[in-house]
Amino acid sequence: MENNNEWMNDPELKNIDRAKLDFLNQMFVQSTTINSSGSQAERQKKMMAFLLSLGKLSKENNISFQNQEVELIFSVLKKYSTSDDIAKMQKISSFFRSQ
Repeated sequence: MENNNEWMNDPELKNIDRAKLDFLNQMFVQSTTINSSGSQAERQKKMMAFLLSLGKLSKENNISFQNQEVELIFSVLKKYSTSDDIAKMQKISSFFRSQ
């Protein structure tokens, strides 16, 4: 996904708290930075640490998502993403659903 926040202004997301969308956008920016350098093994290690820290970050920021919100956000993100990005999102979402 391009490093922009156009998706955040999608009309389908009008009922989702802007703080939640800002949190997600920050997450995407940080994950893009993680994936920009190093070997694949290093990137995977960094990404796993980042993903594991998301729970703590969301609690610190008092951010939580209902399942319905998550599904809606993913459907909107897919409209603004490449097929590679969609595959990454599905991996991340399956990680969190297995927790």
